[in-house]
Amino acid sequence: MSETHSASTLPAYRSQLYMGAALAVIATLIWSGNFIIARGVIHDIPPVSLAFFRWLTASVLMLPLAWKQLRAEWPVVIKNPVYFLWTALTGVALFNTFVYIAGHYSPAINLALIGTTSSPILAILLARIFLKEKITGLRIAGLTLCITGILYLLSAGSFHKLITFQFGRGDAWILAGALAFAIYNILVRKKPSGISAQNFLFIIFSTGTLMLLPFTLAEQADSPAIEWTWPLAGVILYLGLGTSVIAFLCWNAAIVRLGAARTALFGNLIPIFSSLEALWLLMEKITLLHLVSGMLVVGGLIIANITRRVAPDG
Repeated sequence: MSETHSASTLPAYRSQLYMGAALAVIATLIWSGNFIIARGVIHDIPPVSLAFFRWLTASVLMLPLAWKQLRAEWPVVIKNPVYFLWTALTGVALFNTFVYIAGHYSPAINLALIGTTSSPILAILLARIFLKEKITGLRIAGLTLCITGILYLLSAGSFHKLITFQFGRGDAWILAGALAFAIYNILVRKKPSGISAQNFLFIIFSTGTLMLLPFTLAEQADSPAIEWTWPLAGVILYLGLGTSVIAFLCWNAAIVRLGAARTALFGNLIPIFSSLEALWLLMEKITLLHLVSGMLVVGGLIIANITRRVAPDG
């Protein structure tokens, strides 16, 4: 996004941008492992149960951080029940559950690519409609470059493969998840004043967990019993602590500093990080295709976050 700032306010504004960008990168780095896990545990635990135990773990971990101020800030929650219900529904109950369901039908790279290609577009459109955020020329150019990089990776550099690409059942689920996360990004910008980041996350984590409970019980009634192992417990801990508590704190803080639409652009880094993790964990090869795609995405992020300086008044 191209924005105009005076010489006196520019350093502080840039500092906020750099901090917001760093927080967004940390969140996407942690989240990138979520797509690999979504495919890696499909035979160990059903998708809704995976989401439920993830958010239950996150809620328990957040409770000590939120407890001290929870009573004082509880009136804010009581005054805004509809807001917290919608935020918990989109950001917790629906988004990652859809990702885990999609993992049963589509490969991890599809999960990352489709989700990260569509979510920024949806977030920018929703931010324009509901938050009146401007869609400037530089933001459009940066977004276009990001999408080009993702589509280049998706098509393996083949135009024929791109135009013949078809959405499968899992792809539709991840697209629904991308829409849910785009709505969540907008809602975070409308967070009521008077509630801390810790209590905000605890409320939506615990509310989302309660929303998932009946569906988890129904799923387990029709599925084989979960065989708990230390590796599976480690996966739940990684999801609960890393991709939930740490990543969400970083992401929400980035939204405050960068705005919903601009922060959403950083989601395009997820498939890049996922490719590197696949190289490390799955011994897959990284090719020129991945390098070119990565440069396009990073270049798009830089362009979308350019600010313009104007001469001081007088």
